[in-house]
Amino acid sequence: MYLLGKIKVTAVIPQKLNRLNDIAYNLWWSWNSDAIDLYREIDLALWEKLNKNPVRFLQEVSQKKLEQKLNDSDYMQRYEEVVASFDRYMSEKNTWFNKNYPDKKDDMIAYFSAEYGLNEVLPIYSGGLGVLSGDHCKSASDLGIPFTAIGLFYKQGYFSQRINYDGWQETNFTDLNVSQLPITPALGKNGEKIFINVELPGRVVFAQIWQVKVGRVSIYFMDTDVEQNNASDRWLTSRLYGGDQETRIQQEIFLGIGGIRTLEALGIKATVYHMNEGHSSFMGLELMRKLIQESKIPFRQAKEIVSSSSIFTTHTPVPAGNDVFPIQMIDKYFSNFWGLLGISRHEFLDLGLRVGEHQNFNMTVLALNLSGRKNGVSELHGAVSRNIFNNVWPGLPEEDVPITHITNGIHTLTWLSPSIKHIFDKYLDADWKERLYDRSVWDKVDNIPSDELWKTHSVLKTKMIGYIRSKLKEQKIANGESAESIKEVDSVLDSNALTIGFARRFATYKRANLIFRDVARILKMLNNPEMPVQIIFAGKAHPADRPAHEIIKNINDIAKQEGFKGKVILLENYNMTLARIMVQGVDIWLNNPRRPLEASGTSGQKVCINGAINFSILDGWWCEGYNGKNGWAIGDDTYYDNEYNQDNADSESIYSILENQIIPTYYHRDENGIPVKWVDVMKESIKSLTAQYSTHRMVQEYNNRFYIPTMERVSKITANKFSFAKELADWKANIEKNWSQVQIISDKTMNQLKEQKTKSGDTIKINTSVYLGSIDPEMVKVEIYYGAIGRNNMIESAEVIEMKLDEKLEYGLYRYSSDITFTDGGEYGYTFRVTPYHPDLINKFEMGLVRWVLQ
Repeated sequence: MYLLGKIKVTAVIPQKLNRLNDIAYNLWWSWNSDAIDLYREIDLALWEKLNKNPVRFLQEVSQKKLEQKLNDSDYMQRYEEVVASFDRYMSEKNTWFNKNYPDKKDDMIAYFSAEYGLNEVLPIYSGGLGVLSGDHCKSASDLGIPFTAIGLFYKQGYFSQRINYDGWQETNFTDLNVSQLPITPALGKNGEKIFINVELPGRVVFAQIWQVKVGRVSIYFMDTDVEQNNASDRWLTSRLYGGDQETRIQQEIFLGIGGIRTLEALGIKATVYHMNEGHSSFMGLELMRKLIQESKIPFRQAKEIVSSSSIFTTHTPVPAGNDVFPIQMIDKYFSNFWGLLGISRHEFLDLGLRVGEHQNFNMTVLALNLSGRKNGVSELHGAVSRNIFNNVWPGLPEEDVPITHITNGIHTLTWLSPSIKHIFDKYLDADWKERLYDRSVWDKVDNIPSDELWKTHSVLKTKMIGYIRSKLKEQKIANGESAESIKEVDSVLDSNALTIGFARRFATYKRANLIFRDVARILKMLNNPEMPVQIIFAGKAHPADRPAHEIIKNINDIAKQEGFKGKVILLENYNMTLARIMVQGVDIWLNNPRRPLEASGTSGQKVCINGAINFSILDGWWCEGYNGKNGWAIGDDTYYDNEYNQDNADSESIYSILENQIIPTYYHRDENGIPVKWVDVMKESIKSLTAQYSTHRMVQEYNNRFYIPTMERVSKITANKFSFAKELADWKANIEKNWSQVQIISDKTMNQLKEQKTKSGDTIKINTSVYLGSIDPEMVKVEIYYGAIGRNNMIESAEVIEMKLDEKLEYGLYRYSSDITFTDGGEYGYTFRVTPYHPDLINKFEMGLVRWVLQ
């Protein structure tokens, strides 16, 4: 029979249940299990079949089943309670932000990210960066922060992963059906769809704007798949991280420049602009263009205004991880742009060039140059970032590079098991969900009976194993394996065995197969009949990352070998569904990246809230989170310049801790079969980590340290027709013009300390002379920089003391002095430096100017 046409029938939602539709189109439901229950209880089989998508569910559910619920008084009561909860949430005025910053309610933060991991029904994310962005938006909503997010709508999303019979990753892209997603067209005042356009070489490319509601926050996505564009441009935003460098630069032009135009088209006036990673760095160029073209503000002042309002978060742990484009590509796409900024090609390129690298335009460097406040995503990553980008501020000691850190977190209710949430409801304060960031809330975790927590965890583990078995069967059927092989899946994994989980992007530095470095040793652990162990792996490799594909192949081959079969599991198509099930069900979460290449990592933060325990390299967030009682640390903070030796040391640590600590603790049970010491670690993990590694704490920190100070600076800088910006830009120009005059002359007549000896506790005076030329002494700080002499005759763990101006010696020449007291014995070194000073500099090193003593 030939198919002549299609008829799509959509269920009519009864009037008394019509709010189900409102909730379906707001991702608030994704972190409220009571709301999810409203859909799944209507038709559980259909809910699971449609991958827990409420929009599609309401389109396909049986009219009869909807109407049956009208006669279910218990269901209707819970429906009314959820609707009331949703309405209270959306209309709440007394939010954390409004209570703490009532005078800032009219300001707006615009957040730019290349990907958002909000929920599995909207697969436009690849991994941790996207999930972090999504969790950031959710906490911004919960805290009531005035917040709007900008991104690209990838209609083919990131790829679906299949692992074939031979163990090789295969990728598949499918078009998302927009009508079945919680996404709607952004509309103008008269109900018209909103479009923006961006100029690319030889043409203008258009994009439609879509809106996704995340609680009180909206994310706006640009989509070039519109009829105004040619075929290739319609494909431009189809795939996340897809295509070649031409596609990449065009996507990033849309994200940055198109993102600013999207805000303008929507009538949203932002005060603060937050770039999450360097993909959106072109945003700053468009902001400057608008100021220069529309307000006739000179480039220097425009740059001052933009940097004062811009924040940049880097997630890059290695120099090679920076997004770069060849200079000829920048010429191709921006040859008309620097004229609009009123600067030369050379000046334009300098915004994105690293010292010593003149062939590539670096998006991270551009973001650093155009943002006033900058941060890494853990304490260690902040230090790593200062090292990587030290030469953006030549002459500065690494510790003074103006990049700080705000450690990542997770949106707790998104990743928390409903079963564990129920326990928290019973034993914690009634308002614990509103005080996730309050450490005192979690002290009452000790009140949870050990047997209740353990039994709840065991149920979650059994549920996880059931899910994994169903997915393994699907994999085997797709690979054409035998009926016998498919039946064997029913016996893989043991709900009583210690279960290790490893799930994340399969980048090579994450070393997914490190645990198999000594095959015989791990084989013995897995097959100990008294204390068996099993390991579950999941993760995607970037399509172009061949070494990562080989790691997947290696694990797949091991999983098929005798002794590993049924005890080592490799699951395909890692996504948020599988991640949620694994972080809620495993006993141990293994994380063994090559230190210090993990910027932060958040997967381990998702397990701790569910009572699972971290077993991790001291990298990223775990350096801060590990307290000696809340999990286990692999290795130490030793620096290795040889990867082979590092892998040997770290794998030996993994085996030793498993054999001597983790496995014995897990299997030591009391008379009721409860591993009491293990549960103590579970409780300590929940108690010590949940508050600190919540995005509620993280977003509050961004707000208090970055957003609010930026709002206040913008208010100051925009007053009186940007007079502040003009004055500060002129001041900087004067300093830069005259900085070459500055010299420090070590005092040759008094207290030359090259060989001076003193006693601990004594105070000594140190003097120096500084020639400032035409620069006023009030415009600089003169400092002594001193510390213990370490390797290579360098000062280590330096301390800095501001020196006192004693007298003017002659024109432009001044004498400074400082008293220093040494409390500990040892050999110390010192030197002097001068830096520009202005009370309105965001950071005293933001200009990158520093003058050290002449040798």
